[in-house]
Parts: sequence; structure tokens; C-alpha cells
Amino acid sequence: MTEKKKVDFEQSLSRLEELVDEMESGELGLEEMIRHFEEGSKLVETCSEKLNEVELKIEKLVKKDGGMKAVPFETEGVE
Repeated sequence: MTEKKKVDFEQSLSRLEELVDEMESGELGLEEMIRHFEEGSKLVETCSEKLNEVELKIEKLVKKDGGMKAVPFETEGVE
């Protein structure tokens, strides 16, 4: 993952946490809650897409016949 993508993901996640904290505070009006929800929904989608990209790129190294071989990352059974 490039440094820019990492920063974008981390910034998106940080902003999402801010939105959640503000929404949970109970101090926002209805219109602000809706704006926060809409922004948060977009951020969740962005973060999810980036995580899916990374998941597809991840390979684990496995020793095989005295050498190393890249094999696809398996997600079954992982939550």
C-alpha cells in the first residue's frame, strides 16, 4: 500500500471516529445528524474499499521445498 493510500485510510478512519463521537454526544440537531450520517456512510464505503484492495494484495509467505513461495491470502474463517 502506498503511503498516500495509508494516510487517506487513516485520515478517513479518524474522521469517521470524530463523526461517531459527535453523533453519540447527543448535542447535534437533526440536520447535522443527517449530514454526519451521510459523510460517515461515504467514509465507511471508502475505508471498506481500501481494506478490500489490501486484502486482495496480501500474500503470505510459506516455506515450500526449501524455498519461499507466495500464496494467496485466505480469509475463510477470519472475522
